[in-house]
Amino acid sequence: MDKKTKGMSFANKVSIFRIVSVPFFVTTILYYQPAKDYLRFLALGIFFLGVISDALDGFLARIMQQKTKAGAILDPLADKVMLSCAFIFIYLKDNLPGAPIPLWLVIIVLSRDLIILLGSAVIYVIKDELILTPSKWGKYTTFFQMLTIIAVLLQFSGLEIIAALTAAFTVLSGIDYLRKGLKVLF
Repeated sequence: MDKKTKGMSFANKVSIFRIVSVPFFVTTILYYQPAKDYLRFLALGIFFLGVISDALDGFLARIMQQKTKAGAILDPLADKVMLSCAFIFIYLKDNLPGAPIPLWLVIIVLSRDLIILLGSAVIYVIKDELILTPSKWGKYTTFFQMLTIIAVLLQFSGLEIIAALTAAFTVLSGIDYLRKGLKVLF
């Protein structure tokens, strides 16, 4: 059985690392030029560290039985900050080689996250509690969103397929979270 710990666990520090790494990722994307292709690989490395840290913080919290209230907020927040910034800034950077992220996918990703954040705030205000339980659909969504960013940075030629899967899982998880949120409210 998991014990709730107070304070900052090591897993929480890993989540904070993911948040702190976002400006470095964004900077490498913004300063990217075809003549400075190494910046694309640097961005990939930073993003990949974020992906690894996402898996690591959840694993550490479970294995060390250090699930905290802070971690319940920091982990999904770190994912949303990292992925939202990646989708926005890669979309805006028009000279990245390979297939660009389609605008419709950026809108789907950001809309889902905004709905989840606003829904969580409404539930908190009305019920005076914050219920943040990840669903399997949310985990699949995070995986495919991360895969999309990696595919773009690696110039993967099958981006259309990955984008379609990402959109499908993003919409499904959004519907699932919306359904669960409405059930909590009503």
